[in-house]
Order: sequence, then structure tokens, then C-alpha cells
Amino acid sequence: MKTQAMDKAETVASDCLYPFKTLLVEHGYPSAKHFQAVQNANGTGAGIKARIAFDGRVRIAKVSGYAVSEPRLHTLQLSPRIHLHDCWFCGLILHSCNPNVFLDTTYLELWTVQAVPAGALLTMDYASTEHALFRQFACQCGELNCRGWITGSQEPLNAEGQAFMNRWRERKRP
Repeated sequence: MKTQAMDKAETVASDCLYPFKTLLVEHGYPSAKHFQAVQNANGTGAGIKARIAFDGRVRIAKVSGYAVSEPRLHTLQLSPRIHLHDCWFCGLILHSCNPNVFLDTTYLELWTVQAVPAGALLTMDYASTEHALFRQFACQCGELNCRGWITGSQEPLNAEGQAFMNRWRERKRP
């Protein structure tokens, strides 16, 4: 894992989605051949798309980033006091209540939990890595098991989430 100051990072052009010259596709880091970072119209990250199909229950990439002490946008929790800031790959993966990938925070590897077809966006359940999110939000995954409002695994609903869930439950009643 890279831990040097972000402003001192060495960058290089390569097939790897990470801009660090020490992280090589040959060592298992994500390549532009296998993944595409998708952008919104305003240029912000909108997810990671699989360019090829992946079977279920296989390692698809090693992940990296910077160790930081608090949750931020594009971080994943590794321990109660360490978060991985990764704005190039893993930190761009979208949430789903029925995810297709899982982050192994011990080995910093991304695994599929079900088959991922080519062209599909990678999704993970944020509560599987986060005790508390940088920002709670209304889920838009559309899955049958959707929780509605997404929090970390050890985090209560905030006031906005409580109001959202009250409205959401009313809509779900027959």
C-alpha cells in the first residue's frame, strides 16, 4: 500500500488504472484492458465498469491507495483507524444491496461474489467494509433486498435517513 504524501506520488503512463509506476498489471493490479473508470457528465467518477466477463468467486484485482486516518470520499475502511484512499479504482465502486464484488481488506484484493458480465458496473455493499460512512445516502440499487438508506455497519440512521425511511416504508405498504 502506498503511504507517502499524495503530492509526492510518482506517476507514469501505463495500462494500470493506478498512476504509480511501482504498481504493475503483471502483479495483479487493475488494467485498462479489464476495467474502465466511468465518468459523469461533470467529470466526477461514476463507477468502475468491467470490460471483460469475470466468473464468480475469483480474484479480479489487487488494490492500493493511500493510508489515511479518517473516512473521506473514495475511502474504504481497513481497520477502525485506517482507511484506504483510492480515487482510481476501488474507491469508485458503486454500492448495491446485492453486490457483485467484495473487498478483502486483509490482503487488499477485490473478489467477485457472483459472475460479472462484460459491461457491468462493479458493485459492493459499503456496510461490508465501513463502520461509518463518509456520507449516508438513499440507495438506488433497485434490488429486492434493498435497505433503502445506506449507513455503515455500526452507524445509526442520521435525521435525513430517518425521514427517508419513514417515507420509504409508507410507499412500500400495500
